[in-house]
Amino acid sequence: MKTRLSCPCGTALSGADEDELVAVVQEHLRVEHEGREYDRDMILMMAT
Repeated sequence: MKTRLSCPCGTALSGADEDELVAVVQEHLRVEHEGREYDRDMILMMAT
């Protein structure tokens, strides 16, 4: 199960499970990187 992702901006993101990680990353993108969107598969591909 992948639960961590390091954004290229330097922010470390994590979740208790993959669903939470995806939600956290999508919220980070919405707030910090407006206009950038990744779907679940893309996020999990980049996660560890």
